[in-house]
Amino acid sequence: MSSISVRTRVLTGAAVAAALGVGTVGAVTANADAPAAETRAAVKADTSNRHLQQTTHLTVDAASRAAQATLDAAERAGQRVTVAVVDRNGNTLVTLRGNGAGPQSYESAEKKAFTAVSWNAPTSELVKRLESTPNLKDIPGTLFLGGGAPVQVKGAPIAGIGVAGAPSGAQDEEFARAGVAALTR
Repeated sequence: MSSISVRTRVLTGAAVAAALGVGTVGAVTANADAPAAETRAAVKADTSNRHLQQTTHLTVDAASRAAQATLDAAERAGQRVTVAVVDRNGNTLVTLRGNGAGPQSYESAEKKAFTAVSWNAPTSELVKRLESTPNLKDIPGTLFLGGGAPVQVKGAPIAGIGVAGAPSGAQDEEFARAGVAALTR
């Protein structure tokens, strides 16, 4: 190896790295493309497989309507709040921070929405569970305060709406329920 110059080793290493990089980009690009028609058909034909599960998800449009209805309900009551809507997996779909809402309300609203969808229950009900199981509050990303409401389809959670900023969790939750109700109109 000592007979090969440092320059040759550096250039060879750079060439190998470039070739690997191009191959990786090509593979990522190929995987990002839409699946071929036969692949889509195979997946569709395979939906009866007991190892697959179909789920219902809230659209961004519906989440936006629910968030706006929630914010409108709070504004009619003279409250400055933030509302967050998360999907079934707890990923934030929409967050609206109302005029004058406190800086802490953004994160609190998201955590309340996450908590509501995770347990498929209003967060005010979950606060009661802390009496018997106080370590629930230690679960990352959760907030056991009133103000979160699940969005359900046939009893299963598909989203959560969280509100923060009103003087009480009960008021926050009232506004969250207005958002849930907007989805049934």
